[in-house]
Amino acid sequence: MITMIVGEVANFVAYAFAPAILVTPLGALSIIVSAVLAHFMLKEKLHQLGVLGCVMCISGSVIIVIHAPQESPITSVQEIWTMATQPAFLLYLGSVIVLVFLLIFHFAPRCGHTNVVVFTGICSLMGSLSVMSVKALGTALKLTFEGNNQLLYPETWFFMFIVATCVITQMNYLNEALDTFNTAVVSPVYYVMFTSLTILASVIMFKDWDDQSMGSIISELCGFIAVLSGTILLNSTKD
Repeated sequence: MITMIVGEVANFVAYAFAPAILVTPLGALSIIVSAVLAHFMLKEKLHQLGVLGCVMCISGSVIIVIHAPQESPITSVQEIWTMATQPAFLLYLGSVIVLVFLLIFHFAPRCGHTNVVVFTGICSLMGSLSVMSVKALGTALKLTFEGNNQLLYPETWFFMFIVATCVITQMNYLNEALDTFNTAVVSPVYYVMFTSLTILASVIMFKDWDDQSMGSIISELCGFIAVLSGTILLNSTKD
């Protein structure tokens, strides 16, 4: 429990210092650590395809780190608010809200317990918004600790409210998915959807790819695909 709390705090801090497009895919490394520890400590067998999955995750992560975009310096939470209220991101936000309501009130009662995409879709959509808000809140706290108090701005508290709302919704439906379906099915589907949507949200809101060459973008996508493939392999070979 303590290590989980420490890990989540470290993850929160990471979003304050690095682009979400870099931090989110690297979450696959926790799956590798879990698989290796389970092999040695719990005597769970790690198959050859599982080892290949680990290698693919590590290779993809290295590619992503090498080609990750440089983050533009942010001097106030109001800058992030401007990014969050630009038309392109508002369109994404509106689409997410509509899809979440459709999934919760239309699809969940009808096929939520037979189709894994319903509950994981809700988690992933809300998760992409929570990451953007965590990024904003983390940056605001970092600036505050540096002496530039951002707690005076209502935007900081609004982002905090969004984080709480999204995380509660996300955890509720993630638990629902895990109670209904096998973890080996939920984990890869959730990781793929959550990471893809978070990268999309980050590209729209923070314009991560605007200053990058096409070669760097393609390399990042290839690294991302390698990580996704490795994650699916790892989960598919669990006993």
